[in-house]
Amino acid sequence: MKVLGIGNAIVDVVCKVEESFLSENNLTKSTMKLVDETEFKKLLSNLNIEKTIAGGSVANSIVGLSQLGSPVSFIGKVNNDELGNKYEESLIHEKVKYCYQKKEETIPTGTCLILITPDSERTMCTFLGIAGKISIKDIDENAVKNSELIFLEGYLWDEGEPRIAFNKAINISKKTAMTLSDQFCVDRHKKSFLDLVNNKLDITFANEQEIISLIDAKSFDEIISFSKQIGKLIVITRGEKGSLAIQKNEVIECESQKDLKIVDLTGAGDLFAAGFLHGYVNKFSIKESLKKGTEMASKIIQKIGARLN
Repeated sequence: MKVLGIGNAIVDVVCKVEESFLSENNLTKSTMKLVDETEFKKLLSNLNIEKTIAGGSVANSIVGLSQLGSPVSFIGKVNNDELGNKYEESLIHEKVKYCYQKKEETIPTGTCLILITPDSERTMCTFLGIAGKISIKDIDENAVKNSELIFLEGYLWDEGEPRIAFNKAINISKKTAMTLSDQFCVDRHKKSFLDLVNNKLDITFANEQEIISLIDAKSFDEIISFSKQIGKLIVITRGEKGSLAIQKNEVIECESQKDLKIVDLTGAGDLFAAGFLHGYVNKFSIKESLKKGTEMASKIIQKIGARLN
């Protein structure tokens, strides 16, 4: 395999709703709210499901890589329930090898309810379920060892079992890439993330806010200096300002695509990573890899959702 993703296995359940559904359920439009199982079931009981898709940040990247023709696999924890089965089927449909053996769990499969109002805005309610409970037993050693590179997500990092599982995967992998995922994740796990970026990761993906937060930078020049100093590959997205990669003493920049009809930014970072990693594992230059990432991100933000097809 070229790339193995390890991340949160979250089933996206897409439903169309009227504006009144949001106000009746005290939901703020265009935000993401974490909910418990009871609230999730209550919300879903009054809705018709449009479609269910295997989601989660790294899973989105892995599907993007598969659509570009790279052989890929994924480890993410689901329950042996209806949504867990749909998750596996959705990945297999996208030609992703699913390297996780489902088991009967007491906690259900993680789910994100995506509510689309008539104005195309998305409001999300996420029940993490079993997804965040990944442990060392869930890591398929052969899948890790047989991949050229593993791709991890900051969303999944947590103290205890997830951290032990991460470290095991990193220690036996040929190369490791990780996305910092979210500024909230960075603020919560700053010390651990700094250790990962400095000492354990070969490639780090971050947006500008995440990397500023990670090193408490006062200017972008500080980020360049930090990245050059550690000698790893740091890939940073900057929205309209484009993207750049810093490797040893070299800074490679790529402009963003202009005049796009942006409808939904949800999958931009995930698909940028897919494009870049596709280039990287297929021996493109760093510049060409950045261009591929930019191309993929530009396509996805002109569609609703995090799937190109």
